[in-house]
Amino acid sequence: MDYRLYRDDDFTQLYNIELACFEPPFRFSRQTMRRLIADPDSATWIAEEQEQMAGFAILYWAQPPEQPLAYIQTLEVLPAHRSRGVGRELLRRVEESASSAGAHVIWLHVAESNAPAIRLYEAHGYSQQGREENFYAKGIPALLYAKPIEHSPTA
Repeated sequence: MDYRLYRDDDFTQLYNIELACFEPPFRFSRQTMRRLIADPDSATWIAEEQEQMAGFAILYWAQPPEQPLAYIQTLEVLPAHRSRGVGRELLRRVEESASSAGAHVIWLHVAESNAPAIRLYEAHGYSQQGREENFYAKGIPALLYAKPIEHSPTA
């Protein structure tokens, strides 16, 4: 599996993964997905094998005065590529991007019903910080997870 940053010609394959991984109300619209990817304070990592996209992750960062932070907008892996470490490696890549952007903490929302994703995040040091009712739609809550970002000391 190869990992790299998003290129403009990736959108069709990327959005096809969105369609395969999520049904409404969990699915982003094309317009929203394009906006997330185009944000200058974001990074989109691609996992691909033989030029076929297997998954992707989108990270956003912000610099509020109290503490720089990062937020995982989404992390998606096609079903045929799950349980092969793709999600784990995409998570590692977005964490590195968050650290490079100066973030001290990385946040995400995950559907309370998405047990595989919750296991992935908890196995990598994320802890539940709360629960938001009606996050995805009426009656569909999300769990809020966070992880502190370690920074290497500068020489």
